[in-house]
Amino acid sequence: MKVDENKLPSVRGEYIFNEHLYKYTWLNVGGPAEVMFFPQDEKDLQYFLQNKDENIPVFILGGGSNLLVRDGGIEGVVIKLQSPAFATLKLSGDKLYCGAGVKNFALQKIIAEKGLGGLEFLCSIPGSLGGAVRGNAGCFGREIADVLLFARVMDMRGNITEMRCDDFNFAYRHSSLDDGHIVLEVCLQAEISDKEKVKKKIADNLQYRKEHQPQGIKTAGSTFKNPQGYRAWELIKNSGAGNIVIGEAKMSPQHCNFLQNEGKKAKDVENLGEQIIATVAEKTGVTLEWEVRIVGKE
Repeated sequence: MKVDENKLPSVRGEYIFNEHLYKYTWLNVGGPAEVMFFPQDEKDLQYFLQNKDENIPVFILGGGSNLLVRDGGIEGVVIKLQSPAFATLKLSGDKLYCGAGVKNFALQKIIAEKGLGGLEFLCSIPGSLGGAVRGNAGCFGREIADVLLFARVMDMRGNITEMRCDDFNFAYRHSSLDDGHIVLEVCLQAEISDKEKVKKKIADNLQYRKEHQPQGIKTAGSTFKNPQGYRAWELIKNSGAGNIVIGEAKMSPQHCNFLQNEGKKAKDVENLGEQIIATVAEKTGVTLEWEVRIVGKE
């Protein structure tokens, strides 16, 4: 659809038209957003949702780490919560309240300084906390479901509700939160611990990532979910699918579940992933499932 600029609500934040989304994704590909909206704060976001044309589709863009935007871009309005109002951090005893726009790696300082045990794993997960909740992100044997107490969530009519951890029906890399809801703030349960132990665990986790996973490349992290009873990277390696190259997209030679992109075509990235799925299925009988979310028009 074509969004009429004159019919958009008058907001305090910023609208940008035909903004290319490759600038906001770790894979560095993706066509334009018809309209991008950067709300100034919760009230601004709420006002927009309550006053926009109900026929205008809305997409929430998180940290862009686990996302592939197709070359045709995204119709309607893409909302990104990147103002300081969505990146707040507040500690109350052993509970850490975080804005949904907080980048996971940005938690390192407060977790280390305050000795917040049990949260160390979050520091090495790409993306933001809002996206981590939506996809139940995890690593090192932990996931967001293990530490989330509740989240404040806004629906497409601007209504704000509090969802407890159980309300999300978390599963492996999955929650029941749909596209009609926006995470605003999360409350995480920590364990007050020895600061030096927490610092060491964060450092050890990051060092492991550095030694075993590719750094400094255009990637979305783990490309495929681990099927029950299997490891995705082993299936890819053993089937020979890790050697497939399409355009300038390939799997990292360091870790073959990390898709590496050097080009500008989202189509190449998607085609590579689909070819790997087909090859692994043919050779092993196991069907891989994308961990990366694919959105937009081809």
